[in-house]
Amino acid sequence: QHNGCILALSPAVCLCGFRSFCLYYFEYTECDSTGSRWRVAIPHNQGMCSGLPDPVRGTDCTFSCEAGEFLEMSAQQCTQCAAGTYSLGSGIRFDEWDDIPAGFTSLATYMDNGPGGDEALTCSNSTWTPQGNYMESNRDECTVSLIYAVHLKKQGSVSFEYQYVDNNVFFEFFIQNDQCQEMDQSSDQKWIKLTSNGEWGTHTVSLKSGTNILYWRTTGILVGAKIVKPVLLRNIQIEGVAYTSECFQCKPGTFSRTPGSSTCEPCPRNTYSSKGASSCTPCDKDKEYGSAMCREKPACSEKDYFQIHTACDSEGKTQIIYKWIEPKICVENVTGAMTLPPSGERKKCPPCNPGFYNNDTATCSPCPPGTFSDGVKECQKCPAGTEPALGYEYKWWNVLPANMKTSCFNVGNSKCDGMNGWEVAGDHIRSGAGSSDNDYLILNLRIPGFKLPTSVTGTTGTEFGRITFIFETICSADCELYFMMVRDSEPPWSSSTPFSSPPPQTRQFVNDIVKIYSITVTNALGGVASTCHACALVSQQSGSSCVPCPAGHYIDKDTNRCKECPPNTYLSGHQIYGKESCLPCGPGSKSNKEHSVCFSDCSFSHMEANQTLTYDFTQLSPVASITNGPSFTSKGTKYFHVFNVSLCGHEGKKAAVCMDNVTDLASKDVQRESRELVNYVETFICQSTIIPSDGRGFRTALSSQSISLADIFLGEIQKQLWDRREWWDMQKTEKSSSATSSCDRGRNTVIKLRCNPEKSARGELTLPRKCPAGTCDGCTFYFLWESANACPRCTEADFHEIEGACRDGIQDKHYVWNEPKLCTKGVPLPAKKTTPCESIDFWLKVGAGIGAFMAVLLIALTCYFWKKNKKLEYKYSRLVMTANKECELPAADSCAIMEGEDNDDEVVYSNKPSLLGKLKSIATKSCESVQLKPSSAERWVCG
Repeated sequence: QHNGCILALSPAVCLCGFRSFCLYYFEYTECDSTGSRWRVAIPHNQGMCSGLPDPVRGTDCTFSCEAGEFLEMSAQQCTQCAAGTYSLGSGIRFDEWDDIPAGFTSLATYMDNGPGGDEALTCSNSTWTPQGNYMESNRDECTVSLIYAVHLKKQGSVSFEYQYVDNNVFFEFFIQNDQCQEMDQSSDQKWIKLTSNGEWGTHTVSLKSGTNILYWRTTGILVGAKIVKPVLLRNIQIEGVAYTSECFQCKPGTFSRTPGSSTCEPCPRNTYSSKGASSCTPCDKDKEYGSAMCREKPACSEKDYFQIHTACDSEGKTQIIYKWIEPKICVENVTGAMTLPPSGERKKCPPCNPGFYNNDTATCSPCPPGTFSDGVKECQKCPAGTEPALGYEYKWWNVLPANMKTSCFNVGNSKCDGMNGWEVAGDHIRSGAGSSDNDYLILNLRIPGFKLPTSVTGTTGTEFGRITFIFETICSADCELYFMMVRDSEPPWSSSTPFSSPPPQTRQFVNDIVKIYSITVTNALGGVASTCHACALVSQQSGSSCVPCPAGHYIDKDTNRCKECPPNTYLSGHQIYGKESCLPCGPGSKSNKEHSVCFSDCSFSHMEANQTLTYDFTQLSPVASITNGPSFTSKGTKYFHVFNVSLCGHEGKKAAVCMDNVTDLASKDVQRESRELVNYVETFICQSTIIPSDGRGFRTALSSQSISLADIFLGEIQKQLWDRREWWDMQKTEKSSSATSSCDRGRNTVIKLRCNPEKSARGELTLPRKCPAGTCDGCTFYFLWESANACPRCTEADFHEIEGACRDGIQDKHYVWNEPKLCTKGVPLPAKKTTPCESIDFWLKVGAGIGAFMAVLLIALTCYFWKKNKKLEYKYSRLVMTANKECELPAADSCAIMEGEDNDDEVVYSNKPSLLGKLKSIATKSCESVQLKPSSAERWVCG
């Protein structure tokens, strides 16, 4: 002690010593402009030490040791770490999360108070939670940041591993300087990509020298009632610190056996270690493994074993046997422990799966190429004009197929990979028990590729194969079955860091299982055939080989030749056998040249009251957007729904795009490169949930939960609507093929186009008043698009003619639209027509002349008939006067004096009555006598 003793103290980045009973430590000064610094000795208590070591020139500011070494300050030299410790050289790593490490801070905020202004929202309990091997984010709507500040002497980097599976959570990583200014970052560096369930992703960002404040920030958006899945974070490693003056001890459950280690290895199974161990200690045989100690094994129970079906023996028999779950963590020879049940009876093995055959052996073999089998009969060659339908169809589960395997994976890195994740059970395959309730039990099916049948290789469809499986979940807790697809270059379960071995968790839901009854894969490369289907032939001659049909062609059943589908029909998938495979397009739609899709070309015709209505929606074809809201979640987070609508055109291309984690919503031209950095959907109609930039303290508006509302065009119809004036409505119907838990048949979308001449050419897109979110049931969405371009094309029936006055021998004819005008474009109004005409004075003269002539003629006729009447009256009077008093008529040759007799006869009136008296006498049949000339015989007239 009198000569001085150097001690390494943790966690201070210094060395302390005793010199003349004075405690001091070494430290470097700040770097000057030349990049130099000094090493100085600083006492812990000022003014109480003397004789401190003189300052000496220190190492270069950018100096750092290699991994597995630390800087020994007294000698300023790099020294290897001792066994049981490790070092990253110029980096630091955080991989132990029993507690939040020193230097980390979890900060919860809620910046949007919602419409009620309630500032006292319950975010005090929201935090990042340590879970031993990883950190777990909050599950609510609060914004929680995990913050760490580090000072770098040189440029470095930060990397971390994460699980981010729920797009209802916004997960961002950004960096600030010591002035709280955010560093420049690209979108792919700030916004974290989603990962598959159980997959750990890695994110790396470069750091500048100086102070860097690191933020891992999450925000949940509970638009629905479903609770979000948290983000998991682990293995944070920072590079760029100038030096490390100490080594870090290995955490419990790990060890480093040699000096100069940069990592610690996990202890083998059934061993344990304490902190800073250089080796692991074996557990007793009646104890189970742990991280820091060994624990007593519990008594075996029914949760510790499972049943399987044995492989078929030489007699074609199988039986049920029971096996312990591995690794076995229970003991049988204690009180209350259960033992394995006896094996079941031997039963006949199920048949082979389709495409396989049993050649009198205990195993099933695949049928040779060009043959097929239903699994019961022997393999047979495909008939002429057919080819095998290659694929896989598994419905009998006596043994696990050769191209399938099972495994076990745990988020907490506990080892369960030695266990079978799934077990065959005759008519189904079921999930195993695993080592804990949090295990991922994986069933892997490897498909080397997909190959279309010969006849359909020329089609333009995007589907090359299809997988279909029938399953059942039997769960008392919240268990889920995930289906994922990965390429060989992208292993689904990988980890770049060693596994640690925490104590196993208790299995409480061992009886929760998933059963898969059948798995069918079509067009699998290297598959087997259970059936044969017809193919197109070059000719009908014997031995003709199969040929591919061109795009849009089907196979004729009579000739087995390729024929093009009729106009406005499309082929459904890769089924092209028979004319019935060409399905008709919906009303108002047409097919493309390849007959692969039906679409609207923005034109439509309809007959109404012997009139053809023609529509042209070309100006409505660009993508339109509509925003509804704002709406608020249960905690008051403000959000909007944005709909993008692609009405028609584009040759069936789905032009509407909705993206998640969009950082610049004002950009209309979305580049393909930026789409690769976010999750997006391309469809006819889509919806995104937008969190405004002023709502939660985000620097930009955020988009999430992008879904497709319509990716199949069904058709369009026309109907008439009366609403104060006669408007025409066009109704377009589309649907989404993606089924959801609430919409088992997918979503439907109806767009109503209303003719409204008062609107502009682009018009106005609105949502129904009763359902402001666009839907009332979550499955059917409605839109109303009012536009002048939604009116039919104008025809000659939409205007009428008006004749002008005739002036100076000229007359104008004008044409005006019928009111109200309910058409657009089409036939234009004819120009004004001018024709010669006669003036009105001429016709007036003609009319006056004709009138005068008619007046003279009328007077002449009147005079003529008056004179004629007088003559008749005279003759009548003579007859009356000659009548006798008895009113007897004399015998005469005639009853009256005929015209032409002498009208000069003298008449003598005995009485001269008036005209009225004559009429009365006639009515009363009175008799009057008229004395005629004596020369004539007396004549009587009865009147």
